[in-house]
Amino acid sequence: MLYFLIASYLLGSVSSAIIICRILGLPDPRTEGSKNPGATNVLRIGGKKVAAFVLIFDGLKGAMPVLLAHYFGLSLFELTIILLSAFLGHVFPIYYGFKGGKGVATYLGGLIGLNFFVGLTFSIIWLIVAKVIKVSSIAALTATLLSPIYFYFITTHDVKATLIIFLINLFIYFTHRENIRRIMNGEEGVIGS
Repeated sequence: MLYFLIASYLLGSVSSAIIICRILGLPDPRTEGSKNPGATNVLRIGGKKVAAFVLIFDGLKGAMPVLLAHYFGLSLFELTIILLSAFLGHVFPIYYGFKGGKGVATYLGGLIGLNFFVGLTFSIIWLIVAKVIKVSSIAALTATLLSPIYFYFITTHDVKATLIIFLINLFIYFTHRENIRRIMNGEEGVIGS
């Protein structure tokens, strides 16, 4: 279990946004736009295709360790802790001075790894809210807020695992504190702006 936790944290610490932008000769996402090394900011810097690659790779950072640990027969509770470790690697990466992204894509990838239908539910909620409200952060925060509920009912009703999912939720709201402030002030940008 300890090896999985260390490996998932180190994998989570790899910033696909920074690496992909560097390979493509784009500005460092930590110095442009929202200064966040995540898919939404890369969308502003490099467009939809580049942002899609970042989204996929950030998702894989959450999914791969969970799927591998599942293959070795770890419990749902242990899998959620491994997801937490990968998530913390993304948010507090050891390679980049512990200043990382907001973690939604890595969280979503991990949810898909835990249970495809949980990940699908997250995605559907995000898409509906994004379509209606047209604000990425509100869509992410809504899907995140509801995720412990549908995680609990779709999976094995594991209270301890659900508590870890709730803990990740708290971290996501922490990483989105500036977004929440802008939402409250009516200053948050809309998708495509």
